[in-house]
Amino acid sequence: MSSGEAPSAAMLTVFSERRSDLVITAREDRADGVISLTLADSGGAQLPAWTPGAHIDLLLEDTVRQYSLCGPPGDQHTWRIAVLLDPAGRGGSVKVHQTLKVGDRVAVRGPRNHFPLHAAPRYVFIAGGIGITPILPMMAVATEAGSDWRLYYGGRSQVSMAFLDELAPYGERVVVWPDDERGLLPLDEILGDPAEGVLVYCCGPEGLLAAAEQRCAAWPAGALHLERFSAKPQPEPAAGEGAPFEVVCQRSGLTVTVPPGKSIIDALDEQGVSVLSSCLEGVCGTCETQVLEGIPDHRDSLLSEDEREANEYMMVCVSRSKSDRLVLDL
Repeated sequence: MSSGEAPSAAMLTVFSERRSDLVITAREDRADGVISLTLADSGGAQLPAWTPGAHIDLLLEDTVRQYSLCGPPGDQHTWRIAVLLDPAGRGGSVKVHQTLKVGDRVAVRGPRNHFPLHAAPRYVFIAGGIGITPILPMMAVATEAGSDWRLYYGGRSQVSMAFLDELAPYGERVVVWPDDERGLLPLDEILGDPAEGVLVYCCGPEGLLAAAEQRCAAWPAGALHLERFSAKPQPEPAAGEGAPFEVVCQRSGLTVTVPPGKSIIDALDEQGVSVLSSCLEGVCGTCETQVLEGIPDHRDSLLSEDEREANEYMMVCVSRSKSDRLVLDL
């Protein structure tokens, strides 16, 4: 079927994900500008299991935002998220802080995990500000597994750093590093000695992540794992990005031409193929799609270099094609 033909009803939605309507059972101030929300099923039903590094989508009318699950990983009756107020952001955090209260119902999607904790004898955890949220359950699981680990937690000031009370019982394993007292985290010291068998997990603002990537360039391949809250700066567009290319939807039998200046996901949507999406920035992983043939031009902020080279998956919200034709599992 060509892009000019109308899609069948079977094509209208090719990807779906669990959606839940939950109730807010607790709201707490965790630091200056940070609140936590505890969510549960109104009837007490179990929630889907999840692993450290997982996040959910919070659906607020026309706003969708991703928040890491930061409660106990074994708890299937409540989920906890934490939200940093960002008055200069896109409005999601302001809406959460100003409108959501205990007893309110909220719609969520997920959980999904593109920042999983891999088994290792030793970890270095690095968190900047609200980046502590996915690290909290990782520490709990690493402790239970008997792994050695250290957390280096930076923030603007102690009053802005959430969950310090929950970190205190870990004692010297946790290094709290407020910028106003100690300056920036000393990454040269923390990451200065590459080591085999050590995994580094880092979450926080782009400056911290870029610095960690630079320091870990000499570490063994696959040692560093990052999670971003926003898209990282991209290189100049690849040669050929100004040319159209074809996307073949293998399961739907539809071929779509993607012109310059239009995303794959938008071109598909115009032809009736609805791919579930959320951030539209290549950060959350909601639109991750399997590549069956062709060479993607990866423009996301999620896949590792090894995953990009494998070309097995791509984020169709931002990525394009280096080849004239892509065949996707859609």
